[in-house]
Amino acid sequence: MTEMVQATAPSAARVSDTFRWTQLAIGVAAMVMIANYQYGWTFFVPDIQKKFGWDRASIQWAFTLFVLFETWLVPIEGWFVDKYGPRVVVLIGGILCAIGWAINAQATSLNGYYLGMIIAGIGAGGVYGTCVGNALKWFPDKRGLAAGITAAGFGAGSALTVAPIQAMIKDSGFQTTFLYFGLGQGIIIVLLSFFLFAPKAGQVPMVSQNANLVQSRRNYQPTEVLRQPIFWLMYFMFVIVGAGGLMVTANLKPIAVDWKIDSVPVTLIGMTMTAVTFAATIDRVLNGLTRPFFGWISDMIGRENTMFIAFGMEGVGIWALYMFGQDPIWFVILSGFVFFAWGEIYSLFPSTCTDTFGTKFATTNAGLLYTAKGTAALLVPLANYVQQTAGNWDNVFLIAAGANILASLLAILVLKPWRKAVVEKSSAA
Repeated sequence: MTEMVQATAPSAARVSDTFRWTQLAIGVAAMVMIANYQYGWTFFVPDIQKKFGWDRASIQWAFTLFVLFETWLVPIEGWFVDKYGPRVVVLIGGILCAIGWAINAQATSLNGYYLGMIIAGIGAGGVYGTCVGNALKWFPDKRGLAAGITAAGFGAGSALTVAPIQAMIKDSGFQTTFLYFGLGQGIIIVLLSFFLFAPKAGQVPMVSQNANLVQSRRNYQPTEVLRQPIFWLMYFMFVIVGAGGLMVTANLKPIAVDWKIDSVPVTLIGMTMTAVTFAATIDRVLNGLTRPFFGWISDMIGRENTMFIAFGMEGVGIWALYMFGQDPIWFVILSGFVFFAWGEIYSLFPSTCTDTFGTKFATTNAGLLYTAKGTAALLVPLANYVQQTAGNWDNVFLIAAGANILASLLAILVLKPWRKAVVEKSSAA
């Protein structure tokens, strides 16, 4: 049965914007702490391969399992958040993150790494889903911006640790690095969990309405959302856009190694680093900045219009990286462009989902859509098999570029008019 927003007197006094932004900041800090569990993985892969001699595709299944368990359990974790609040889920998430990388530090088999990344994925997913859902609830008036800022913590959170992680791997070994970074980040997440709260009725502004931003005042339960065909269109778009970015995320260093540019010094904006270190640092910064940027843009010009622009940029960027990326300078610049045009999916899709299906079950419903990231992760090992079969990355890049162009067209030609009709119908009901 669909829940309707009731025009009754608020049950709690409106909180200050300072309090709302403080809650957002705590969520961002927690997101920063889980960033390395995904974005730092690429730096460990070559050393794991060197030590144990396993093929790269087999190792990357650990990354895929991490993303699967980080995403596919978020609806369950979101249900706990919607029912019991954010604190307990984030606390348990921090503990599991620490345990996951501690297992990686001791692993001597592929199954050991698979187990460690599964546990870390469950923990990171609990933190991610909770913090994004909380942002969507605290900021119905700035939903795209709030989701974008929160997701930026995950996208850019590992930027400052790119060099330290690589340095520790070089000096102390990848197993020690797994242990110290895993435990440190997990402990901080646990401490942050005690300061998270969910908004009560009346504490936040009403949903906004303007010509470009269509938001439902109707609250769909998760079981209803799964019966909506428009949800599955968004899911499909999320998968095909997400797959390209995850492929680059997991294989950034292996791609650079195959192109023989990973250790080539690159000087840009007055700084000199090896190509792969420079690319990884810029990628994480831009991958973070794009989330609030495009979220803010979408609050003004609409979600679908923003998707059309961003996904189109991503398709062009992946094609350009394929054409010119074997030059180390262009590798750094174009990989940054790709991540800038990709990371916004983590602000646009949650805000679009909540705009369409309401706020009350926002964490669970956005979590259902977020499982598309896990589905997309299944294509990462496939990309490695395609690369190994062909002996190059050509087909992988071309398929990813085409998928983004398709999603760009679907956003403006199909999703936009369809979603408007769905929201208008629910409002009339």
